[in-house]
Amino acid sequence: MRYLLGVLILALALVLPLAGGGCKPPAAQQPLPFSPAARPTAMPTPMAPRRPLTADPQSEARQILLEGLADMDPRVRSNAVEVIATVREVRLMPKIQRMLHDPAVQVRFLAALAVGDLKYTLGKDEVTKLLNDPDPNVKMAAGYALLRLGQPEHFRIVSDAIASQDQTVRANAALLLGKSGYQEALQFLYWMLQQPDSSDRVLLQAVESIAMLGDQRIYQKIWTRLISAYADDRMVGVRAMGALGTAEARNALVTMLDDPVLEVRLAAAEQLGKRGDTAGAPVVQEVFAQRLLVQMDVQSTNRVKVLAALAIGEIGTPALARHLPDLLQDPSQTVRLAAAKATLQTSTP
Repeated sequence: MRYLLGVLILALALVLPLAGGGCKPPAAQQPLPFSPAARPTAMPTPMAPRRPLTADPQSEARQILLEGLADMDPRVRSNAVEVIATVREVRLMPKIQRMLHDPAVQVRFLAALAVGDLKYTLGKDEVTKLLNDPDPNVKMAAGYALLRLGQPEHFRIVSDAIASQDQTVRANAALLLGKSGYQEALQFLYWMLQQPDSSDRVLLQAVESIAMLGDQRIYQKIWTRLISAYADDRMVGVRAMGALGTAEARNALVTMLDDPVLEVRLAAAEQLGKRGDTAGAPVVQEVFAQRLLVQMDVQSTNRVKVLAALAIGEIGTPALARHLPDLLQDPSQTVRLAAAKATLQTSTP
């Protein structure tokens, strides 16, 4: 999480209770101040009046991203940066390049990741300056970006951070090791799993990052999350199974389409969609067809809308995509950002 983002799902800063229940006690849900391993799926956002579409959906989506980059709330700016990197809107990268100097740590972190993920060479000089950033998380992000830009010597900046006593730094190191694509990162991630002082957030991110690197030995550890009594654990397991991407992982995800918690079902549908599998489409459709949202409070409604939008973006069927214009007009900025991401994904040839 990506930040939480893969995350993404969207990188957000607060954990909301799952609408269907089954969560851990509140104290266990609180994320570290800055930790991708705490990747939640939705956050409360100021509610604005519903606005009509002023342009075609793709243009509207880009306008929503621009508004997000300019928002006063660093969480919203972070979300916008992550979405832009995920949908590879290279035309907006000059604006993200300027955000490498943002006052908020999480924004600088994600802006540096965007430069690396998109291999945006025009940002190389600016991201190099972040190697001297006062925050160790941002330094790591800069090292990752330069690694992706063809400077493998910076891998050590990330690998050395696994021994940090700061659990946020350690969780971010786990995330970047997984994103690096380097198989040698596996030895560091397994080391983190064996350390008694690694927090639960660190352990969860290490497991997901091992899955990102395609190591099938981690399957059983992921499976234990899928059968947890806690819905937030199952959400983590769903993301990790999606990252693993094997036939066995796909079968496990299909079983989660019958989970008693709607949010878990939607997350499973999204992960299957990433693999070109539309088996989760009926789960998304039921959100709109059965008017499930009218039974929920505002926070739960926003969370479900975000997850539904993310799943639509990955599944991409026309029947689901027709719900995106309404989501682009949603009063919640978080929902609009998720809908913008999905709109740009489904409009890509």
